Parts: sequence; structure tokens; C-alpha cells
Amino acid sequence: MAIILKKIGILTGGGDCPGLNAVIRSIAKPALSFFNAKVIGILDGFEGFVEGRMRELTRLDVTGIVNVGGTILGTSNKGDPFRFPRESASGITITDCSDMVLENYQQWGLDALIAIGGDGTMNIAHKLTGMGLNIIGVPKTIDNDLDATDITFGHDSALQIATEAIDRLQTTASSHHRVIVIEVMGRYAGWIALGSGLAGGADVILIPEIPFKWQTIFDFVWKRSKGARYSIICVAEGAKPANGNHIIKEKDVKRTDPVRLGGIGEIVASRIQEETKLETRVTVLGHTQRGGSPTAFDRILGTKFGAMALQAASRGEFGCMVSLIGRDVVTVKLEDAIRRQRLVPPDSQMVIAARAVGVCFGD
Repeated sequence: MAIILKKIGILTGGGDCPGLNAVIRSIAKPALSFFNAKVIGILDGFEGFVEGRMRELTRLDVTGIVNVGGTILGTSNKGDPFRFPRESASGITITDCSDMVLENYQQWGLDALIAIGGDGTMNIAHKLTGMGLNIIGVPKTIDNDLDATDITFGHDSALQIATEAIDRLQTTASSHHRVIVIEVMGRYAGWIALGSGLAGGADVILIPEIPFKWQTIFDFVWKRSKGARYSIICVAEGAKPANGNHIIKEKDVKRTDPVRLGGIGEIVASRIQEETKLETRVTVLGHTQRGGSPTAFDRILGTKFGAMALQAASRGEFGCMVSLIGRDVVTVKLEDAIRRQRLVPPDSQMVIAARAVGVCFGD
């Protein structure tokens, strides 16, 4: 059923990534030009939604931003309205502020909200849909761990950055005959490590889905030291040894998921040097993977996602998420998108191909 869209809200939630502005542009431009609707940009994700911070977007605001990284609206991964952190002299109190989101939605006169984000954003969007908000989700995460879509925008850009880093580490590792460990993002999903490790020619790839054994790694790099004389190890931040635990860098109670992973690269490098006596270095790629301009793939995918989200809103199709299935952009139910994380199957074709060319997964 077609509806009249007079005011459309857009927010970007969770971590930033390349391609967000391409989505914003592909929603705002046709909304302004063809629907004659007002576009409300909610600032800093759901944090701004709770606090009532927004601004109306003009054509000029969304001109020339398709190639710009980050998000012109700002974002936050600490603004879950259902467990909103409030600071006081006595410390941080977690409060349900979802009623404030509903109040602002109604006060701003929104006919639809397009929420761009990862699994956290989609979970919040699903809950708010149950409160009566007209919401459509757009899947964004460099980790590529959202289910019900073949790929999320932002992943290809992160993959390109990580692959280039491995390319550069190859030359210095071979020149100095070193073992170099590169730690990449991905949390509980190893898509970045697997993809960039395979594309960059890493010798060892360690991902959360395949727990590794220390001795297997030691033996592998020692053997390579007698032939190629260097090794590149690409490790996801969520990788862990068999019967071991994830390495937690810190905890932030303001976040829905308070655990921040990181540090496995340092541990892997230290253990290798200690056990094999091979000179070992470590590079933590960190937020470099989330910055800079999006690849052509992510610009196109983001544009298609945004355009489809607006079309779905005009049809009154809410409580859904846009998704890439095969070559087609379609809509799926939000509940299907958040049912489970999209993890690397240990028997996937990419893993099999990597093993075929001699990659060690440490198992």
C-alpha cells in the first residue's frame, strides 16, 4: 500500500565505515527531488534520537559525498535507547529511554525512519518497530556478520585496506626474513581476516570460527623459515586458541556489548618469537580499516541499498531490512536479519581454497 512520505528520518548507528554517506545521499536526493519530502538527519545515531538532536538535510548537504568516508550525521555505539547510559556524580546508570525515542519520532512528525547500521542497530530497530515506529534497516558493517544478506556495505572497503596492508608487509617481511603478524578487525566473525589473508597471500590465517593450536603455528613458521625465510600471519581480533578464550582489551559499560576485543596479535607474535626464536613483529591495523573513501563496490551497493529503502518506505513496507541476495537488492524481515550472526563456515569454499594453496589455519 503506497503512502505519502512528508518527513523521512535517517540515522547512522554503531561504528562508522566507508559507504555511509553514499546511502544517505541515495535516500535524501530522491526524497527531496521526487517525493518533495523533508529529510531529517538524526545526529549521532540513537544517542541523538534519545537526546532530540537532529537537523534538516538540504540538497547541498548531500552533494558530493558519495566518495566521502565516515558519516555526515555522526554516529555512536553507546546510545541503545533500551539501555541508555546516563552519567551522574554517583556513576553510570543504565536506563530504558525508548519512550523518548517514540516522543521525538512523533514530535518531529516522521512518517518513516531509515536506520543504517549493523546487528546492534537492527536489533534496536526491531524493538522500536514493535513500539509502532515505521522503520526500514540498511545493513552496514565491515565485519560482514549480519545474516539475511550476502554482504554488507563497508566490508569490501575494509577488505581492500587490509589486503593492501598485507601486500606492504610482504615486502618488508621477505626483506628482513621475519615473521609479521597483522591483526585485523572482525570480532566474532573472521570474514575480514579470511578475505584479506587469502587475497594478500598470508601464510597463516587465524579466525574465530577455527580455534588454533599453538604448536601447529610454531611448526609451520619454523618450516617456512628454512625455505621462504619469512611468514605473514593474518589474525582476526576474535581469534582464540583451542580451549582458550577471546582476548579482551577493555570493557565499556556504556555499550550494548561492553566487550572490546584486541591484543591477540601481540600474544601470537610474542609466543612465536619465544618458542621459535624467529624475529617477529606485529601490526595492528585497527580503525584504519574503517576510514577513508569507500571502494566502487561499496559506493554502488550503498546507493542501491538507500534507493531500495526509500522505495520500500513509499510502499509502506516497514519492519524490514534491505538485502543483497545474489545480484538483486530485496527486502527481508528484520527478525530474519538478527536471528543469528553470519559467521565463516569452516568448510566454506573460501576456507577450502585457502587450504588448497597452502594456508595454515592453525588447526
